[in-house]
Amino acid sequence: MNAQTGSHSHASASKRLNRLAWILDSAIRLPGGFRIGLDGIIGLVPGIGDLVGAAMSSYIVVEAARLKAPFRVLARMGLNVLIELVVGIVPIFGDIFDFAFKANLRNMRILNEYLSKNA
Repeated sequence: MNAQTGSHSHASASKRLNRLAWILDSAIRLPGGFRIGLDGIIGLVPGIGDLVGAAMSSYIVVEAARLKAPFRVLARMGLNVLIELVVGIVPIFGDIFDFAFKANLRNMRILNEYLSKNA
């Protein structure tokens, strides 16, 4: 694989993962301009909602590993997912936190920063 193909592959993966992060964290506009996503809505389901959301968020971290992101990048991304999961478990406060924290968009900022520096 040459550098151009790898770069194109990274760009394609990044575009796909950015779209997923947007759907999970910001796809739905509320009155007043605040945006929420499917992750927060799924997190409202008692018991398994936060676990399902964490599993979907973990997919972005797994894809970052496939893109050969270093451990420090993966650790930061994993910590964001863990924070959202642990705090999200707390009734009401956790749900509000889920809508505001936006771990997936945070993780894509981290991954995109790494990819742009190492393209």
